[in-house]
Amino acid sequence: MRIFLISTLLILFSTNTAIAANELALNPEQIKALGISSVPLPAPGTGLISGIPAQVVIPGNQMFIVSTPLPALVEQTLVGVGDHVRKGATLARLQSPALAEAQRSLLQASTQAQLAQGNFTRDEQLWKDGIIAESRFRSAQSSYMEASAALAERKQVLLLSGMSAKAIASLQAGENLNSLLEINSPIDGVILEKLVNAGQRLESTTPLFKVAKLYPLGLEIQAPLASTEGIVEGAAVSIPAYNASGKITAIGQSLSDSNQTILLRAIISKGTQNLRTGQHVDVSIATSASRKAQWNIPNGALARVEGKSIIFIETPSGYRPVAVTVVHEGAKNTLISGTLKGSERFAISGVSELKAQVMGIGGGE
Repeated sequence: MRIFLISTLLILFSTNTAIAANELALNPEQIKALGISSVPLPAPGTGLISGIPAQVVIPGNQMFIVSTPLPALVEQTLVGVGDHVRKGATLARLQSPALAEAQRSLLQASTQAQLAQGNFTRDEQLWKDGIIAESRFRSAQSSYMEASAALAERKQVLLLSGMSAKAIASLQAGENLNSLLEINSPIDGVILEKLVNAGQRLESTTPLFKVAKLYPLGLEIQAPLASTEGIVEGAAVSIPAYNASGKITAIGQSLSDSNQTILLRAIISKGTQNLRTGQHVDVSIATSASRKAQWNIPNGALARVEGKSIIFIETPSGYRPVAVTVVHEGAKNTLISGTLKGSERFAISGVSELKAQVMGIGGGE
């Protein structure tokens, strides 16, 4: 079929005796026979760089690692991967002798603080009445301050261990010691990883869960250096295949050693429900206005002849090859610039046949 098409092409082109310099003369019947069709150039102005690879990520300030604050034994886990949780929801229950020991230390510090406070109050009054020396009053004051600091430290340890201020107050009011340690979610989010199981013994700071907010999502975009001209912070970003969009938030200042690309970061605020973290996608980025007009055309409309990139502009008598500059070539579309008015029509099919004739006129590629 291909041989037949080329033969037909040569027969048709051999009948053309009115070929102007750098112009391919074709009548409507020949254009139809070769399957050539044209469309107007898209509107110039703000360019759109398409087909840039990116990966969906979670912004760093939306990811939390929930760890055990004390050595413990996992008694029960209450959530699994993919579960949605509310802030403060219990994720797991642990048994921790270290928690009971911390509570005992709090009660001891509370008793000592009460005793020190009583001594300080008494000695302060005696000093004001001139009964005791100032040095004794100052000693009682110092002891009270040290005991208060120790009590505050013990409370902070329990707060960091997961006990609420209300539970600590109840403990000081006479509630019994308790080794049950409840691990709660720090945010409204989704469980991304569950790292422990019931019956597992844990050391202090062992990670238990990864919890994250999945709105908005982030993008890490690896853009070729030549494609970043005209990209600014705040530029619109879209993921056409998943109907998602957002904006550029940061532009890297150094090149990757492996592939000489620049890292761009973006926030996706629309269509996040269609994406998954870790997913690889192709994105489009709007570029700022340039001195040179730019057009976004299908990849199939671009031909390369003798090292040059060309498109075929429709003329009254056929088509004329015009050299263009490739700004960025994506998976489906290519962003070009060149000496075009913007009102021209260009070939989007039958381009290989037009290229073959150009090569024939020039004596080959």
